[in-house]
Amino acid sequence: MLSAKIGHSLDPYILKVYRFLFFGKDLNPNLITFFAFLSGVISFTFIIFGNLFPAGIFLFISGFFDLLDGSLARGTKRVTIFGGFLDSVLDRYTDLLVISAICIHFLLQRDIFLVIITIFSIVGVAIIPYVKARAQAEGLSCNTGILERPERTIILIVGLLFNLIDYCMILLAFLSHLTVLQRIIFVKRTSEVLKASE
Repeated sequence: MLSAKIGHSLDPYILKVYRFLFFGKDLNPNLITFFAFLSGVISFTFIIFGNLFPAGIFLFISGFFDLLDGSLARGTKRVTIFGGFLDSVLDRYTDLLVISAICIHFLLQRDIFLVIITIFSIVGVAIIPYVKARAQAEGLSCNTGILERPERTIILIVGLLFNLIDYCMILLAFLSHLTVLQRIIFVKRTSEVLKASE
């Protein structure tokens, strides 16, 4: 949703921040991708130990690096198939590690209801990109749905920073499966239109 509306329009501003932070050094975009993943792992670690606010800070940093790697690759004309592949794989690791840590956090608090809700969130978040990949394997572009990665990351950051993680996980559980349903409906309708036009 946000990705479709904003696209790459933020690239010039993100690159300005990059040049300021890294003193204009020419880093490999794949290294930035790794920084995003590493920040996500640090966020995971903080959550495990019950430190939600710093976890939110590092998840925010991870999200910024995730924006930066693509902007840097496009801005320096170093977009590669492997770079896009690596970014997607490490994004999945980051998403699932952070939400799994939240599940462990609720488990340690013995809040079974929120553990179950978080498991539903994990399943939904895992299936969203799978549905897209499966649709693409059939030659269909499937970027529809209310909860793409930017929205998921924002919900998690807000939950961690403002101690609203219980409400945010309920929201994430609902919206992730709604997004899966939206994509299933989209693929069904699109495939029917294509079949009718043959």
